[in-house]
Parts: sequence; structure tokens; C-alpha cells
Amino acid sequence: MDRRKFLAASTTLAAAPLAAPSIASAQTSFNWKMTNAYGPGSPFYVEGPGSPTDFCKKVAEMSDGRLKIQHFAAGELIPAMEGFDAVRSGAVEMNAANAYFWAGKIPAAQYFTTVPFGMNFQGMNAWLYHGGGMELWDELYEPLGLKALPMGNTGVQMTGWFREPIESVADFKDLKMRIPGLAGKVYAALGVDVKLLPGGEIFPALERGVIDAAEFVGPFQDRRLGLQNAAKYYYTTGWHEPSNVTELLMNKAAWESLPADLQAIVKSAAMACNLESHTWSEANNAAALKDLVENEGVIVNTLPDDVVAELKTVTEKVLAEFAAKDPAAQKVHDAFMAFKAEHASWAAVSEKPLYSL
Repeated sequence: MDRRKFLAASTTLAAAPLAAPSIASAQTSFNWKMTNAYGPGSPFYVEGPGSPTDFCKKVAEMSDGRLKIQHFAAGELIPAMEGFDAVRSGAVEMNAANAYFWAGKIPAAQYFTTVPFGMNFQGMNAWLYHGGGMELWDELYEPLGLKALPMGNTGVQMTGWFREPIESVADFKDLKMRIPGLAGKVYAALGVDVKLLPGGEIFPALERGVIDAAEFVGPFQDRRLGLQNAAKYYYTTGWHEPSNVTELLMNKAAWESLPADLQAIVKSAAMACNLESHTWSEANNAAALKDLVENEGVIVNTLPDDVVAELKTVTEKVLAEFAAKDPAAQKVHDAFMAFKAEHASWAAVSEKPLYSL
């Protein structure tokens, strides 16, 4: 190309405008609100590594301020359990909670928090991200104008706190217990008077004898609520919640208004929090449990084998009956159990031998 042709071509390129969509995408900004089912200061569920407030910070930093999310703990903008309706109506764009809180609205949603005798952190995330779980979650929420993502996981939880020891299945009869989700249905089948209370109401109810037992999360969070001052018997097996997913609930129209790069940032930040919250829990629960035993007089026990066996038998029956009542629940149930069986065959080869060393 001679000099004149080169200069002419350069002038033409210099005069060409930049692609408009790129400019619009870079300049568009959003200011959203996120509510939460948990109270101010709650570790894991509100503050700390991998928490919803940490998620908001990550999104702001990753988007260079193009998506700013103002976080409100329970009671700061709306009551603890009203996030679902607030997001659906568009009053807020996001809510942090657990999907099993919406059991009365969408029964099948409970499978996206935890399932009794279900899967642990590895299995649950494998199902959600790579086993069709997210697609089913989308299918369930889409007709309601909602979009959800996993944003946290506690890992295996403790069975809970009891004012009196549990020595047989008969000890569950007429017991008043705070327990959400599908596990509550199992306990109810054994004669437990099941109560659903927000985290902040558990201690006073247990202390005053309004309830006889309570399940919350694990040693670190339970200690912060002071549950060791209201009951001394602390049981484990994790049968009821082998993992527990924090739900990032979003208004679908708001979600679809985000450019593709901001959607990718939200997904990446949520996935980062899912991992970070779990590792934070794993890093802190051991020391908290040791403190509860050595300094707070807590008695830690494993549920008797015959009790766990009965709980498993009842769980299988309760889940089968529950799923049969709702086509959506049946579809999710079948998919969950099929993946669980497949994942368990691998875990039996990979994880189980390691734990037995």
C-alpha cells in the first residue's frame, strides 16, 4: 500500500465511531436493595466472609461500582420472613434467606436448601451446578417472576439443643421444637410439636420453655445466640441438614435488565460466597465446639443408632408422601434422589475409605 492509500485508510478508521452497545454497557449503572431473613450482625448469614454483605461488596468491586447493592438485615426494612413477597413484587431486587422458608408458597423449594439424609456440601453443589439442579430451580421459580442462585452453605449442621436428653424415639413425643424444612415434617410424624421461628427468637423461646428444643446451625452461630445458656444437651448426626444452602433470590425482570457482564459478575460473586462461607464455617466450628464443652458445660452426644435408624425410615415415608401431593415436588424429588444415588456410588469409593482411616 502506498503512502497516500495508507493515510486515507487510517483517516477512515479514525473517523469510525465505537460500537454503541459497548459504550452503553460500560456506562449503565444500577442501585439495588437486598433484604435478609436474618438479623443484624449475624455471622455467616449477614456479616463475615462469604456472607450477603460480603457478596454486595464483591459485586461492587468486581463491577467497578456499576452494580451497587444496599443490604438490609431482618427488621431494618421489612420483617424477617417477608423477603419472598418483597422480591416478587419488585419492592426490592434481592433477598438472602433459605428456600425452605417458602414451603407454604412453593413446597418443592425446600429441596434447594437441604433434604434429610440428603447430600453434603460436595454432593449438593454437584447437583446444583452440574446435575440439573439449577435448571429445576429456574423452572420452579420462573412462573413467579423469580430467579435464584446458591450463595452460601453451612455444611453439615448439628441436630440441635435439647433441655432433656434424647435416649429413644419416644422422647420426641409432644416435644416442642424449632425446626424448619422437610425435617420438620419428619419430626411431626414422630409426634413433635414443630415450631418455625426466626433465628433471633430462638433463645428467648428456649430459655422461657416455650419450646423444649431447637435446631439452628452449628457451634459458632449457636454459641453467638447463647443457646448454651438455655439448654445443655447438644446432639449431632446432621441427619436433618447434611448441608444448608443460602438462597440469593432475585426479581427476574430486574435480573434480565442487567447486561450480560453484570449477570456474570453476580453469578461469580455468589459462587465465591458459596465456597467462602462453607470454608469459614469449617474453620471456626471446631474451636467453638471445644469452648462450649470446656467452658460452658455443654454435653455433646450423638443420637442413638436406633433413633437415627427410625428417623431414616420415617424420612423415606414422609418424603415419598410429600412429593406425591405435588407434581413439581415429585419432579424435583425424583431428580434429587437419582443424583444422590449416583453421587453416593462415587462417594463410597472416594470419600468413605478416607474417613475410615
